[in-house]
Amino acid sequence: MLALTAASLLIAKVPMTFQDDVAFMKKHVGVHVLGGKTGPAVAVVPEYQCRVMTSAADAAGGPGAGWINYDLIRSGQIQKHINVFGGEDRFWLGPEGGQFSIYFKNGEPFDLEHWQTPALIDTEPFSVVKASASSITCERSGALDNYMGNRFNFHITRSVNLLDAAAAGRYLKTKVPGGLKMVGYETKNVLKNTGSSSWTKDSGMLSIWILGMFKPSPKTTIVIPYLEGSEAERGLIANDTYFGKVPSDRLKADNGVLFFKGDGQKRTKIGVGPKRAVERLGSWDAQAGMLTVVQYTLPGTEDYVNSMWELQDNPFGGDVVNSYNDGPPAPGKKPMGPFYELETSSPAAALTPGAAITHHHRTFHFTGSRASLDALAKATLGVGLDQIEKALK
Repeated sequence: MLALTAASLLIAKVPMTFQDDVAFMKKHVGVHVLGGKTGPAVAVVPEYQCRVMTSAADAAGGPGAGWINYDLIRSGQIQKHINVFGGEDRFWLGPEGGQFSIYFKNGEPFDLEHWQTPALIDTEPFSVVKASASSITCERSGALDNYMGNRFNFHITRSVNLLDAAAAGRYLKTKVPGGLKMVGYETKNVLKNTGSSSWTKDSGMLSIWILGMFKPSPKTTIVIPYLEGSEAERGLIANDTYFGKVPSDRLKADNGVLFFKGDGQKRTKIGVGPKRAVERLGSWDAQAGMLTVVQYTLPGTEDYVNSMWELQDNPFGGDVVNSYNDGPPAPGKKPMGPFYELETSSPAAALTPGAAITHHHRTFHFTGSRASLDALAKATLGVGLDQIEKALK
């Protein structure tokens, strides 16, 4: 029997394994794998800004958790507005929209035709500083101008570290039930002001923005805990108007938890601000039986860059946490993926020359018995699997 190629596996709809993903990427880009040939492993591509492309609890034969754009990588072509290579932890900078945006030129409308991802965080490589079997560190210096014409000179240092169950317990503040398979990793992202001017509210400020792209399914629900309280005290529970109002059958707020569809069928996005955010979010894919939990740096400050595509009344009243569900941008148009995203941001970086800000983003994937996953979901996200599955039916 002939061995199936990656292309034939895709055509046959056979799930890709972690090893399939790594073998494919090695034909096109350099890949550094953290972990061994069995057990937990993480695949990092320095050429894609030291991006975590995918990970697996079972490197030998298990599926990769990250969404990867096989077609774009295989083509070798560079797209105009963004190159959606995929990856479950990629480094970006904010803000995306507004008068301090680094994705739009001054005077241009805030629309898809004029939106441009800076090459430094899209197509240009980071340099490897050091690497081992369990970690890799990359760096890159650069400069960008914002919508107002103010220049930012900076240096980025980014490291990816494999985490074990003990570390997961520390960061998630609960014991991981025995018997679960897991893969966990941390990205430590440092942004340093290397220019001669301070970054202020008058000139605009950058932020570290980490986005994770994951495989959608009809049974995937994104789960975002939030702090309860009045709108007067804490603001909106969620900003649900990024790409038009999110329909009520796709988003629900219930006793301190947001439920949002991650099916890759409708282009929608939500955000949670600093007075509502907690340091965890995640998703439950009932089809794959995978619980994903993200934990991140939440320092308790209120100034976060605003990425809404408009000139803003409050450019530092943005979100800490975002989630995006991909889908067609217009009837008859193809989606970018499809995929769904779990995203976190650092505060706006009010940096004097030589100062730096650090943002940690940690991702954990768990599979195993439903009872153990249910207990872990309750401990980390505040709700059990039954409630998650029923929330948007």
